[in-house]
Amino acid sequence: MPRFRFPRPRRPPRALLLAGLSVGCWAVSSPAASAAGIASAVIAVATIDQTISNITNWIVGLLAGLATLFLTIGGVRYLMAGGDPGEVEKAKGALKSAGQGYILAILAPVIVTVLKKMVGA
Repeated sequence: MPRFRFPRPRRPPRALLLAGLSVGCWAVSSPAASAAGIASAVIAVATIDQTISNITNWIVGLLAGLATLFLTIGGVRYLMAGGDPGEVEKAKGALKSAGQGYILAILAPVIVTVLKKMVGA
């Protein structure tokens, strides 16, 4: 008696992933999001400390955003792996990268504070 084999799940098309990313970027950069205070821009800087603080905030935001992207990619890869050990390992690697990104995002202000104390600013 032949064994029934379930079909392997297919990956979502890359165009779908790119469309989702572009919609997300558009939503954050839209005038409605700006009016709601979601995306704000710094117009003028008074001191060096404020400049360092602004750069730190940008770095933390970028790291957290990239970590969230890797977390999402890792989760989708894990769900779509279908028991394939190679895909499961790739998903675990993406999840580990997301964890490292979140750790760096948390530690970025601490590192900047230590460097400011070392320099004397």
